[in-house]
Amino acid sequence: MAPTLSPIPDAPEPASSKTRVSARGRLRTYFLTGVIVAGPLAITAYITWWFIALIDGWVKPLVPASYLPDHYLPFSIPGLGLVIAFLAVTMLGFLTANLVGRSVVEFGEVLLARTPVISGLYRGLRQIFETLFSANGTSFRTVGLVEFPVKGTWSVVFLSAPAANEVQGALQAKEGEAKDYVGVFLPCAPNPTTGFFFYLPRSEIVEVGISVDDAAKLVMSAGVIQPEDPRGGLQAMAASLRQAQLQESEEGTADKEKARREPARQDV
Repeated sequence: MAPTLSPIPDAPEPASSKTRVSARGRLRTYFLTGVIVAGPLAITAYITWWFIALIDGWVKPLVPASYLPDHYLPFSIPGLGLVIAFLAVTMLGFLTANLVGRSVVEFGEVLLARTPVISGLYRGLRQIFETLFSANGTSFRTVGLVEFPVKGTWSVVFLSAPAANEVQGALQAKEGEAKDYVGVFLPCAPNPTTGFFFYLPRSEIVEVGISVDDAAKLVMSAGVIQPEDPRGGLQAMAASLRQAQLQESEEGTADKEKARREPARQDV
């Protein structure tokens, strides 16, 4: 009777390639997670440092060296110019709010108003600053949607202020209807500082209950960052970490199962 030969077992799959691929995937996940965390922090720190250095470069040359701590210390103090500028602007506002300071400012404005070129520039800049920073200003506070550029497509806009009486009268005379026109600014993606400004009837604007900051993020990200999910980035990052941990746990279980089967196969 011919001896019975046991079947040749299949060659085990090389575990090194699978482990190498899995390790590469985990390394990629960890690296991207680090970029998500460190990227915004690094850019914010760089912009903050650049702004502080810029203000210091403007203010420090205006202050006598004997009044600066840098003159007595062996090192420079960053941000000192920013502090001096803040105190100076605050003091200017305090003096302007009083009768004497207001009289001085009005006298300076009269002198600027009589200067041919500077007068128009100063008035325009003052109106812009009052609009943006004044408590009673009409800066962007409302977000809306308008049908642009074609019917059926909606674009995000910022409502600025109602149209002036002259503009209201001219538009109502042309349209033949008494409509309430308002100025809107349509930002361009991904740079919301550029865009289009036009007047529209208020009835054609759909106001949206989101903040201007959320709308700006929506435009800059081309719709990726949604206002109703402010923690979307952190949630995605946490999901990536959970996926990496789950993958690592599954690989560890598979390795243990494989190690348990190999001795049993050798005994057979």
